[in-house]
Amino acid sequence: MKTDSDPSDRWVLPGYGAAVAVSVLGVWLLRRWVAGGVCRCTARLDGRTVLITGANTGIGKETARDMARRGARVVMACRDLTRAERAAEEVRRATGNGNVVIRHLDLASTYSVRMFAKEFLGSEERLDILINNAGIMMCPKWLTEDSFETQMAVNHLGHFLLTNLLLPKLRSSAPSRVVVVSSLAHETGKIDFDDLFFAKRPYSPMTSYKQSKLANVLFSRELARRMKGTGVTAYSLHPGVIRTELGRHVESWFPLLGVLLRAPSMLLMKTPTQGAQTSIYCAVTPGLEKLSGGYFSDCKEKRAAEVARDNEVAKKLWDIHRVGSPYDTPVLLSFD
Repeated sequence: MKTDSDPSDRWVLPGYGAAVAVSVLGVWLLRRWVAGGVCRCTARLDGRTVLITGANTGIGKETARDMARRGARVVMACRDLTRAERAAEEVRRATGNGNVVIRHLDLASTYSVRMFAKEFLGSEERLDILINNAGIMMCPKWLTEDSFETQMAVNHLGHFLLTNLLLPKLRSSAPSRVVVVSSLAHETGKIDFDDLFFAKRPYSPMTSYKQSKLANVLFSRELARRMKGTGVTAYSLHPGVIRTELGRHVESWFPLLGVLLRAPSMLLMKTPTQGAQTSIYCAVTPGLEKLSGGYFSDCKEKRAAEVARDNEVAKKLWDIHRVGSPYDTPVLLSFD
């Protein structure tokens, strides 16, 4: 039997304390690694106008907060105006910038995109930064009012149309930037030109998501090529794996993964503030013009997947959306 003065007890608490210290240090290092890069740029945006889609939640709201803090006029383009106004008021209070406004935009509707663009072009003096942030992930097979599969429509097609409609304002405000939020998922994506919207093949929520994220990178690359010499530059990015509402549909397909994504203590996921850093970096960092068309992650340029660097595929994807397209496709959009 040990006595109160047994010397072996002296090692119990120190040993336990050391284990706790090592565990805390390990968690801290893990969180630092997961957090990724941080935008250190302190550039001001006074007198500039920034448009952010899907800005009422997640990394969109955090990006809006940062842009407002830099003095920009921030236009938050959102589908749900009630939630958008709450988010806008939060941004105004947090930053002291009252020049934060909301506008209705439903990227699943080409009519809504056109009405938004018409109003924006008629009411706003300039557009310095367009951040195509809104997105949807692994939803069921839903069709939009235009009969497009929802993930491809919202993640890519809506932003493609919006950007093209706003190009006159971007060009007149140059130097200006277009920032497109994509995903690491693009690396295993494939553009099925024969069946972009799963009319013929079985629907897969993950396959659709990866295709739409690949389309984001290809769109940014082709936009940069077409805008060369105009002062309009474009960038795509992977924000990281983030604790946001984006994964709300995942659980219906993968229940266990859905539970993990909703767990507030999930260590391997970024916070929305951390996830917004690369969007902010691409929007404000000086000297990125020479990297137009590039793909970024953790506030650094990264090499996109080979398929995302295929200029012919990028051009074909762009052309397939235009009126008079030589391709057999129902995706015909006029930018006039």
